[in-house]
Amino acid sequence: MAAIADLDPAAHGADPDAGLRAVARLRRLVEQLEAEHVAAARRAGCSWRDIATRLGVTKQTVHRKYGRED
Repeated sequence: MAAIADLDPAAHGADPDAGLRAVARLRRLVEQLEAEHVAAARRAGCSWRDIATRLGVTKQTVHRKYGRED
């Protein structure tokens, strides 16, 4: 968990409000990072199934979330 604290020290603090806000910031960062890598994978020719497998989700889930960007 040290890496999370490096990204946002408030994620491990004692203040629940600050911790929840840190979680929200980290969630937005992860969503953005995922979208960028899914787009790069599609440009590189990866199938929806390949992407889904690497993300640990179903093909339908990843296609529903990002398929409109094709």
